[in-house]
Amino acid sequence: MKDVPSAIDLAAGYQHFADGAPFAEIVLRHPAVKEVYFPWIDEPSGRPRLGFEEEDDPDELAAALRRDLTRLRNAGVRLDLLLNANCYGAEAMGRSLEERICHIVDTLASWSCRPEICTTASPFVAHVLKTSFPDIEVRASVNMRLSTLQAFRYLAPLFDSYHLCRDVQRSLATVARFSEWCHANGKKLCILANSGCLRNCPWQTFHDNLIAHSSEAMEAENVKGWCPHLCWTLYREAGNFPELLKATWIRPEDMHRYEGLVDVVKLATRQHANPGMVISAYERGSFDGNLLDLFEPGFSPAFFPHFIDNSSFPEDWFERTSACQHECTQCGYCESAMLAVARRMDVGGRPWTA
Repeated sequence: MKDVPSAIDLAAGYQHFADGAPFAEIVLRHPAVKEVYFPWIDEPSGRPRLGFEEEDDPDELAAALRRDLTRLRNAGVRLDLLLNANCYGAEAMGRSLEERICHIVDTLASWSCRPEICTTASPFVAHVLKTSFPDIEVRASVNMRLSTLQAFRYLAPLFDSYHLCRDVQRSLATVARFSEWCHANGKKLCILANSGCLRNCPWQTFHDNLIAHSSEAMEAENVKGWCPHLCWTLYREAGNFPELLKATWIRPEDMHRYEGLVDVVKLATRQHANPGMVISAYERGSFDGNLLDLFEPGFSPAFFPHFIDNSSFPEDWFERTSACQHECTQCGYCESAMLAVARRMDVGGRPWTA
């Protein structure tokens, strides 16, 4: 498979390694990574809190975060503070949240790691940032699901850059419309390349709110045997595997098509078991392996013993899916494509069958 490196800036998501190489070491091996986005210690965001289910105490987490951010800052990597929880409860427009935001930014400044960017899904958080730190770029989170130019215009006073809704990003014609507006209005356009989430997932709001309260939810007495993830529930049945091909991810081989249209490609790596592999694939523009391994969440366990051979995609894959209307009721293209790309590793690579 021929490598087609992309010239688009990559943004990688920070994770703390209790054991193993510091995250900064991984990032600094990849010059295409121009930004690292990170949460604050014990602060809700779009993923479980930093240090969640780890034994490290907050002081140790802070020391590791400071070490990594300092190395990244010294190397010229832009820092993007995540304040993108989908729910802040009763604090949603409160003075306490405002004070905490200012304290976090001031603490980072005392480390000489004041962020260039802050990403949020909250218009109130955006207001606080614009009021207190007008020089910081305020970026609209992908969790805002912005899919119309009207929404972009509404947010223009508060936001400097936008993550485009994942559900429309495979259409280059659509991306081009948003790109033209952003660049004409002094804004930046970003996309998230490797999300494993379902397109138009009806559980997203529920799930994002649950994640914002993950610490409390884990301590509650929950109903046994119920899965809060629609995707994992669907993929229990092999007949639903084609839904993966109808999702929102973009293969590394197709990232070069977005050059000149988007300013930053975000890679979901905050909980990925091998963030270096993900970064390498999108930096190189190719991946020779199980495509499921690139996603976050990764679905290799859900599909086992099946895997998705990334080298076997039909030649017309991008053209067909970029022009697709995404009604997904009568076309049948993704079902036929699944026959081409899915294999069973336990029977010598036999094709998938529903």
